[in-house]
Amino acid sequence: MPACRLRRVCRFSALALLLATLGVQQARAGVFDDDEARRQINNLTIKTNERLDTLAKAQFDLVNQIQVLREENARLRGQVETLTYELDSSKKRQQDFYIDLDGRLRKFESPPVVEAKPSDEAKAPNKPVADPSAEAHDYEAALNYFKSNKLKEAAGAFEAFGKNYPDSALAPSAQYWLGNAHYALHDCKRSIDAQKVVLAKWPGHAKAPDSLINIATCQQELGDAKGAKSTLETVLVKYPDSTAAATAKQRLKKK
Repeated sequence: MPACRLRRVCRFSALALLLATLGVQQARAGVFDDDEARRQINNLTIKTNERLDTLAKAQFDLVNQIQVLREENARLRGQVETLTYELDSSKKRQQDFYIDLDGRLRKFESPPVVEAKPSDEAKAPNKPVADPSAEAHDYEAALNYFKSNKLKEAAGAFEAFGKNYPDSALAPSAQYWLGNAHYALHDCKRSIDAQKVVLAKWPGHAKAPDSLINIATCQQELGDAKGAKSTLETVLVKYPDSTAAATAKQRLKKK
């Protein structure tokens, strides 16, 4: 075989071998790429599932927490409603107690009706004498307003009673209840002013110690803790044997 032909055959064989080698490498690379892609997809799927599981668990925990909060809120709402009812009932019992006590005290306060006897010696014009039945009627009307929780009407009626019957035996009680009406209307300043009138005009009256207690209550609500303490101490000094003194002692122990 001529040398030139031999060289051509060798070149062709080398080229064929090179092409075959490249084809095998490309095939292997293709297989490798497919396996890597499948592996990455599989890893991504696993991670995605893990994240979904974590998210689902978090949502489940959140739902449970919301349910727990709802139950706790319902429980607290029930407690608030119960306490509100008990407080209202306590206020009503206290109000009824004071009104009952007031009725009993009035039996001692109301003076007997004495018929006026004409006198020739009286030269100066006589001061008009109030009608006891009218006094009792107006006082009862004011008290009934208070009992019916018509507080503005009660305050107006008690104030009118004080102006119409300033010398009445019921005047101290009317002034005391005027202060209570203002307190129930959340007007502590006017309540204190009304109770101070009781102390100034009738310091020896049975309502005077209670007026001091009410003043101390208003002072406390107005943020005057020092004034409230001083007022309670005044109850102990001036009215040591009164029921109000026992109340004052209990409050002073808490301060």
